[in-house]
Amino acid sequence: MLYRQVKQTNIRAMQRPYKGMTILLFMHIQIAVIQARQGKKKLTNVGNLSVSYLIFAANQVILHISPDNCMSRYRKNFNKAIACILFFFSVSFSNAVLAADGEALFKANCANCHKPDADYTGPALKGWKDRIPSPDWIYKWIANPAAMNDPYSTALKSKWKPIIMSGFSNLKQEEVDAIMKYVDDYTPPAKTPDATAAGAPAQSDNSLLFGILTLVLAVVAFILLQVNSNLRKLTDEKEGILRSEPVPFYRNKAYLMAGILVLFAVGGYLTMNAAIGMGRMKNYQPEQPIYYSHKVHAGVNQISCLYCHGGAEDSKQASIPSVNVCMNCHMAIKEYKGDPIIKENGQVVNGTAEIQKLYAYAGWNPATGQYNPDNNGDGIPDGARPIEWVKIHNLPDHVYFNHSQHIKVGKQQCQTCHGNIQEMPEVYQFSDLSMGWCVNCHRESKVDFYNQKDSSGNKFYSIYEKFHNDIKNHKLDSVTVEKIGGTECQKCHY
Repeated sequence: MLYRQVKQTNIRAMQRPYKGMTILLFMHIQIAVIQARQGKKKLTNVGNLSVSYLIFAANQVILHISPDNCMSRYRKNFNKAIACILFFFSVSFSNAVLAADGEALFKANCANCHKPDADYTGPALKGWKDRIPSPDWIYKWIANPAAMNDPYSTALKSKWKPIIMSGFSNLKQEEVDAIMKYVDDYTPPAKTPDATAAGAPAQSDNSLLFGILTLVLAVVAFILLQVNSNLRKLTDEKEGILRSEPVPFYRNKAYLMAGILVLFAVGGYLTMNAAIGMGRMKNYQPEQPIYYSHKVHAGVNQISCLYCHGGAEDSKQASIPSVNVCMNCHMAIKEYKGDPIIKENGQVVNGTAEIQKLYAYAGWNPATGQYNPDNNGDGIPDGARPIEWVKIHNLPDHVYFNHSQHIKVGKQQCQTCHGNIQEMPEVYQFSDLSMGWCVNCHRESKVDFYNQKDSSGNKFYSIYEKFHNDIKNHKLDSVTVEKIGGTECQKCHY
């Protein structure tokens, strides 16, 4: 739809250039907003937009640089050529938007369980065309995998049992095509030493470059418009047509109105973005008093999250483990002998020294293998003090979130909200934890109903008899959290 709109706009723009310039402005602002929401660089489309305006300005200059009798026979063909050029730019803009759809859809719907190039909770998706039995199989499988009974589907379910993929009947065929195209075109990012240590690839920011390019093109476009105005005046004077002196640009109502509209659109977008992002702390990674690597503990050593964060299963809070929980292991483990731990800045972490910090907080003497004496008589070893961990995942005071409801009842994995915690050398906030992010999760997450036949599932949801009967009678294949009231305001807000 957006592609057709841009195409039609460019054609109409040739008939009424100045009106077309205004229309094209808002069309490309629309595209830029879409790209920004899909995680693209905010200024990548601005340079392309400036090029389009530059072509418009050049068109007007050329058309008015000579009298009408000299240019009239060329105008028709020249306008067609300009229309083709603008159409080419519009196609490139639209393709950029469409190319981003696959990545955005994959991250929103598939990334929790799948990786393009490696097995994860589910199988690696790359090379899917060579494995599926028929071209239309992928659409049926994604829409409702539970209903698929062909030999390949049965073998796939058996291999990944007991994990059962949720259906995504909300995805359209073109959206599935975009996702699979992203998977086919996916190439692993090149790793640098710093990126490897941080667990994420280094990314370059070209915002400054695009900003400079946009400014240069805007200045050139403005100069061309001024040249156009002066040449038209000279042409008219040569032909004996009297024309008043041109109005300075700072007093020209057309320029002022265009500037106000641009500032209003850009300022409104930036203000709205800033307001929406206010209080969100995605990628927040504070410095902790002791360097603690979840990759070493939860990843390499396979320590369950619930061993340290026992409150997550039984209470609202996940709870931060006390020093005594750490000492259960580190009474025996006094030095670090694993692979080198490297910070994002390239600094190598001395794991043994970090363990010694833990002993200082616990009041433990590793030489004697005992706690320090209690000379104060307060039941606390001398020198012992609590570790002042810095909280990473923060929610506003008006938001209610219950860990046990999600872990014990909802059967959700910690990685759903916290990311691949077992791969993080140092923990950071994985998601923005916004209202929209939570609501989308409730709309997509399937309820694990109790099955009396094999005693599987969750008895907590046994009260929803209607949904049980609908599933039993094949009226529904699954029930989302939204259908049992998971998007009601009072569920998450006091």
